[in-house]
Amino acid sequence: MSSIDVITIETPSLGDRSYVAHDGTKAVVVDPQRDIDRVLDVLHEHGLDVTHVVETHIHNDYVTGGYALATMLDAAYCLNADDEVRFDRSGLTDGDVLESGLMRVRALLTPGHTPTHLSYVLLDTEGNELGVFTGGSMLFGTVGRTDLIGPHMTEELAKHQFHSVRRIAAEVDDGATVHPTHGFGSHCSATQATKQSSTVGTEKGDNPALVKSEEEFLAELIGGLTPYPTYYRHMAPANVLGPEAFDATPPRDFALDEVAALLQKGAWVIDLRNRRDFNASFLAGAINAELRNDLPNYLGWMVPFEEHLVLVADDTAVLDEAQRMLSRIGFDRLQGRLVAEAGAFAGHALERATRIANFDGLALVGTAERTVLDVRDAWEHESGHHRDAIHVPFHELPERLDEVPRELPVWVYCATGARATIAASFLARSGFDPVLIDDFCLPGDVPGREPVVTAG
Repeated sequence: MSSIDVITIETPSLGDRSYVAHDGTKAVVVDPQRDIDRVLDVLHEHGLDVTHVVETHIHNDYVTGGYALATMLDAAYCLNADDEVRFDRSGLTDGDVLESGLMRVRALLTPGHTPTHLSYVLLDTEGNELGVFTGGSMLFGTVGRTDLIGPHMTEELAKHQFHSVRRIAAEVDDGATVHPTHGFGSHCSATQATKQSSTVGTEKGDNPALVKSEEEFLAELIGGLTPYPTYYRHMAPANVLGPEAFDATPPRDFALDEVAALLQKGAWVIDLRNRRDFNASFLAGAINAELRNDLPNYLGWMVPFEEHLVLVADDTAVLDEAQRMLSRIGFDRLQGRLVAEAGAFAGHALERATRIANFDGLALVGTAERTVLDVRDAWEHESGHHRDAIHVPFHELPERLDEVPRELPVWVYCATGARATIAASFLARSGFDPVLIDDFCLPGDVPGREPVVTAG
């Protein structure tokens, strides 16, 4: 039995995984996130010495911690030799082998997710192939998307992706475990993972690149691509510079009146409280984004990347976690934060409230007395929607506000209420009169009752 093990470090907020491969003494770290303290904790717990930090590709969905980790630990930082970066690194080419204790790591050129994408085959000293780190190439029952470089390269990269996944299947043992970076909620994945673990042999039975013809694969992959967060355009430029590690130092603590003054100047104040507490009492202009795994994607889509943020919550632990989550996508520009205890905004000149209702309440309001806004994605809207709904995906709302009538209250809904409360707070910030349809947690609602929507 091999003494080589792979430790997975999950980042649910971005749908990604990082890995520490080790033999009990030496370690290789694959695709680390920016908050490298999590990696350091694993290394300390197992008493490991890192020899190499490797990247499968220049990432588009997060700021890497690879450069900072390798620099801190005096380890080799390895990327494709053809990646154009502005720091010293160990450039790898197809077939290069790294040695780390009892481990061998072989670079495998697998373009598709990016033009220079590498996968890494993990071997022991006897040459047994134990696993393969596939980044954004072969995922669990799917593949990485191919349109992140630009639409002009989507089809070409999709063709490369098809053949790269097939190369892995042909050249790596069936029993080797597959360790992808994406696929667990990340928009870097064409579709989401169909399972939580896999082997190369298992992928041969259900991965679309391995069970479909090239023509079928291309049509399905390209035809199924959905929008991805606008912050993505800033990630690769940040990663080629060799970004610094996450700094957990809290920003300045603001007083209530300081936050109110900033709001009156147009500041972006992100209120992380649950939607019930927020909509009952909030400061005019604040955006409500609950602390959920999708917080970075939602804010990275809605908030201009260059803006400085103020965070509001009722718990410092929430503020700390939000700071960590946002740092992973490069939102480091935090002006400050505010701990808002219950009733903190009561009686303040900027205090506002948003009505919350359900679909039954909507049915009692005449069509001449309201606007209905569906902020779900296109495929959700097409699967069924309220008969009177205007459709504007929540992440398109800033650019499409003129499509939403201002004369009437705007009743906003999504699938669970998370996107709708962001949209409702954005509408309120923009001078609308929103009503949040939160049909899933009202007192007296029947648990599991489906929202009233009408197809067509």
